[in-house]
Amino acid sequence: MTKKRNNQKLGGVRGRVEKAIASRPGKRRKKGIARGAVSELRSAVDAVKGRVMTRDAKRSEAAKKAARTRKRNAEKRSAAARKGARTRARAGSR
Repeated sequence: MTKKRNNQKLGGVRGRVEKAIASRPGKRRKKGIARGAVSELRSAVDAVKGRVMTRDAKRSEAAKKAARTRKRNAEKRSAAARKGARTRARAGSR
């Protein structure tokens, strides 16, 4: 495991991976596990980077559709509120 500053515990993914590797017996086995962990972490980084850095067409289209739906529902609520206000105004004037 890496050296800890002032006896602080390592947290997050890095700390968990280091603990898992350090707890295994045997030096050769640790090297293989470390290589596997590194490759898995790199693939996870690539996946996250792909989501964050590049636009996903499906997600973008879904977001636009959701925005249209919210706008349509807001218009329905607004129309219903206007209709109710007109009804209450007519009932009050009689």
